[in-house]
Amino acid sequence: MAAGTRVLTAHVPESLADKVDALAARIERSRGWIMKQALAAWIDQEEERHKMTLEALADVDAGRVIDHQSIQAWADSLSTDSPLSPPTA
Repeated sequence: MAAGTRVLTAHVPESLADKVDALAARIERSRGWIMKQALAAWIDQEEERHKMTLEALADVDAGRVIDHQSIQAWADSLSTDSPLSPPTA
């Protein structure tokens, strides 16, 4: 059974709407299809960002961190003839 659908309305700048229309015409898809693809991709990206943030916070809570000075020394060494190995937690 197919999932139901809902109409979502958003006001977008005319320049963005024009780009959506041009893309839809170029790839021979509807404006709605373009919007669904864009929204799905953005939501996937934000969900991944949230997951990575929670993982990073868990690392901090567990003490798996690298101090700023170690990171700075490593980064500074990258432009030298003998770069340091990346620091580890």
